[in-house]
Amino acid sequence: MNTDARAQTVNLGAGPSMLPTDILMEAAQGLLDYGETGIGVTELSHRSSTFKDLIEQAENDLRALLDIPTEYAVLFLQGGGTEQFSATLLNMLAAHAAKQNGQGAPPPVDYVISGTWSNKAYKEARRLYDPVRQVVDLRKNIGDPSQPIPEPSEWNLSSIDENPAMLYYCDNETIDGFEFPQEFFQRLPEEYRQRVPIVADCSSNILSRPIDIRSHAVVFFGAQKNVGPSGVTIVVVRRDLVVDPDMVQQSYFPRIPSTLVYKNAMDNGSLYNTPSIFPIYVSGLGFRKLINEGGVVRAQERASARSKLVYDKLEQHPTVFRATVAHADFRSKMNLTFRILDAKTGEPSETEEARFVKFCDENKVVQVKGHRSVGGIRISLYNASTLEMAQKVVSLMEQFIKA
Repeated sequence: MNTDARAQTVNLGAGPSMLPTDILMEAAQGLLDYGETGIGVTELSHRSSTFKDLIEQAENDLRALLDIPTEYAVLFLQGGGTEQFSATLLNMLAAHAAKQNGQGAPPPVDYVISGTWSNKAYKEARRLYDPVRQVVDLRKNIGDPSQPIPEPSEWNLSSIDENPAMLYYCDNETIDGFEFPQEFFQRLPEEYRQRVPIVADCSSNILSRPIDIRSHAVVFFGAQKNVGPSGVTIVVVRRDLVVDPDMVQQSYFPRIPSTLVYKNAMDNGSLYNTPSIFPIYVSGLGFRKLINEGGVVRAQERASARSKLVYDKLEQHPTVFRATVAHADFRSKMNLTFRILDAKTGEPSETEEARFVKFCDENKVVQVKGHRSVGGIRISLYNASTLEMAQKVVSLMEQFIKA
């Protein structure tokens, strides 16, 4: 199989993102003949012992990487992170109602808005349920160096007396380049943190740094950013919060579609319906590779080194580049977003940005254009990227300045 063109191309797309070539080569063989069974992995029965071994190995490796305790279930689902905007809300409401024996008023659910994806989650919650509370909107602070990011103690959190059913946040905003500092949510008021289920969307930074699973009720992530190909969404959920919603007598949340019910997935080992076999297989290969490369701690070190190169270059040339996240501690190490400025006005220039994108394309560095909703430049440096790739980006930035 010829990989020459691939070897010369640096793919910095935000998702679906690049995958390591060695994993793709192994997966290509698996498509033809998985484990010398004589049949391809996508032809396996999901009820077979062969696939059972495959999915169990993937789960065990993920548990090892994230230190997931046995009190948490790992679910391999479909529908992407967007479907989890609905599923997390509905399942946490069901868990809350079960705990209250169906008594009491509809509980509030709290949402932290930090960018595009958290806002989408908030809007979906409002479409399905009331009361939904926006406890803070950080979007106006992100690009303004004079506006600090408020601490959780300053947020408009629901009162413990209101017995909120959950708090949702997006750990890394893929479009906006905003990432919460590690353990930022440990700064929530102690009683709130202990009593309110915390839900984290980690779709674009999972496995790039450690996360304290035990301090969360749910952690979910789509595979296509930092795990594997699109098609599988992984949910890590505390088992005591998984209930049968049809057994809960409460009218304040709608009936949950069966494929969104966590209990159905958990009780059937993620085989309630036919799973996404190939994405699970490739994700499993990625988990094993990451273990062999030193795990999440080493991945974090590599991510810090890669992103530092690019951010340092931005800071060195403030009249040419401007990071879209003004607060350095909140800049994503996965999705590095910035604007290119007009030399005369000092304002973002779509013309200059288009020229930079074209220059990168000509030098085989592709998919660096910012999301259509915000513009600018986006350099995505997921786990599969290398320090050499970041160095090439920095070299092109320097050449672009001198051109």
